[in-house]
Amino acid sequence: MNTTAKVSPNTTALMITLTPTQIKGLKLAKDGDLYPQEGKRWTHLNATVTYARTDRFKERPLKIKFLTTATVEELRNNGLLQTLNSDVESNISPHGITMAGKMWLLKHK
Repeated sequence: MNTTAKVSPNTTALMITLTPTQIKGLKLAKDGDLYPQEGKRWTHLNATVTYARTDRFKERPLKIKFLTTATVEELRNNGLLQTLNSDVESNISPHGITMAGKMWLLKHK
């Protein structure tokens, strides 16, 4: 009996190996859409400094998590991120995680 494996674009996206920075960026995109900020950074819309839940005096701020433009482009080229507004340039359009990105996170982390 001959069996052949079906290869889809999602299968090739699952075989990609990512750096730790790219994995953090993919997890950040999973939490919400990424918007461009000043200084070639990408983060959530209206992101602010927060404080630790266990800190009752609110003295230790938690930094805003962000991605660089290079990391966003690498993830977009691998098919793990997509632009949400195709009418605007990809440099200024918000980005969201694709189903292939969600599947990669489920399989690897």
